[in-house]
Amino acid sequence: MAKPLIVIVGRPNVGKSTLFNRMTGTHSAIVEDFPGVTRDRNYLDAEWEGKSYMLVDTGGFYLDPPEDIFAQAKEQALFAVEEGDIIIHLLDGKDGLTPADMELARLIRTSGKQVIWLVNKIDAPVRDSRLYDFYAIGSEELYPVSAATGYGYDDFMERLGALLPEYHEEKSEFPRIAVVGRPNVGKSTLVNALTGKKRMVVSPVAGTTRDAIDSICTFHGKKYVIIDTAGLRKKGKIGYSLERFSMVRAVRSIEKCDVALVVFDMSEGITDQDLKVAGMVKDYSKGSIFLLNKWDLVSEPEAAFKHLIPDLHRRAWFSEYSPAITISGVSKKRITKVFPVIDTIMEQRRKRIPTGELNRFFGEVIERFSIPMYKGKAVKMYYMTQVGIEPPTFVIFANYRDAIKDSHLRYLERKLREYFGFEGTPLKIYVRSKRRDGE
Repeated sequence: MAKPLIVIVGRPNVGKSTLFNRMTGTHSAIVEDFPGVTRDRNYLDAEWEGKSYMLVDTGGFYLDPPEDIFAQAKEQALFAVEEGDIIIHLLDGKDGLTPADMELARLIRTSGKQVIWLVNKIDAPVRDSRLYDFYAIGSEELYPVSAATGYGYDDFMERLGALLPEYHEEKSEFPRIAVVGRPNVGKSTLVNALTGKKRMVVSPVAGTTRDAIDSICTFHGKKYVIIDTAGLRKKGKIGYSLERFSMVRAVRSIEKCDVALVVFDMSEGITDQDLKVAGMVKDYSKGSIFLLNKWDLVSEPEAAFKHLIPDLHRRAWFSEYSPAITISGVSKKRITKVFPVIDTIMEQRRKRIPTGELNRFFGEVIERFSIPMYKGKAVKMYYMTQVGIEPPTFVIFANYRDAIKDSHLRYLERKLREYFGFEGTPLKIYVRSKRRDGE
């Protein structure tokens, strides 16, 4: 099953972003004391008492939007209601119930979704009487909270936790491959070429694919699940709420895949947004292949390849382990080369290094490893063990964990790749403190 999607909706300036920040433990949403600040949707993974979910913060719902940008915010709120699994309708305890609240509540009810009605800006028991006006919305269950101070928050989250289903990461008999990239780079054309089917609508208009669609693909008797996702677009250029919400769908597709095919449009070159998509794949610890699409449109391809690949790995330094393949989705040139690379990455993601072999490697590496003194004490790293796969995950035991910096871990990662490969997959390396007797 997919991770549950929880959507916060409400009028402008009722405190949606403040609640979003509290529920995710971040300050990622812009919070200002005037309406209309949050016009794009924010989304983050979150957890409550062991239950995982994705939380979405929306722009404000207007009954009669004064401008086109606010009309889009209204549209995105309605689309979020359609897509969400649980809806949090946030109301303003200071302003009281308004016609816009009533209309939004009516629209939510028609969706048939689970709803929690939350009355914000109530920061003490003496103000609970403000709830009475809100029963006219038609719910017998209202929760008073202060998103800013945390008053009533635990009671609300206990209710939300009771509604959340148990989430278990999806496992498939076949490798799950997400096709991702910014709009109009040729993802659907590529999927059609890989599967031999015209299942997706293919159009030169950016944003045609607004859903994530799964297809079964067979190559030399092996089966793969191919997921075509909506294009990821820079926030400032997203026009319609349907495209805004497609970003959430694309993230969910990345989350459930094993390997992501990050598609670049080489007729336009490598853009910052391409790199952000690649970074998103890295953040979710998925395997990745860079597909340089529309290569048939590149002039002097041999010369271009020689300088472009090093430049790509320099700019995408965080994912320099990702192999790159030049392809054309339209002519189907070299597209079958992706399958052996997918097989290799799946094998690398599941690789386990025997403890003895790993520590022989570790012993050789730390002999050439210099770490400065920490608070006047010598820093020692004792041993390394592999604790997980998909992606390969390692733990180093040292006497002073805080002395081991990111630069040290990056060096170790490079050496792990030199010795053991791990092509196409990120690695996770953690440090734990452990003192030996006499230290």
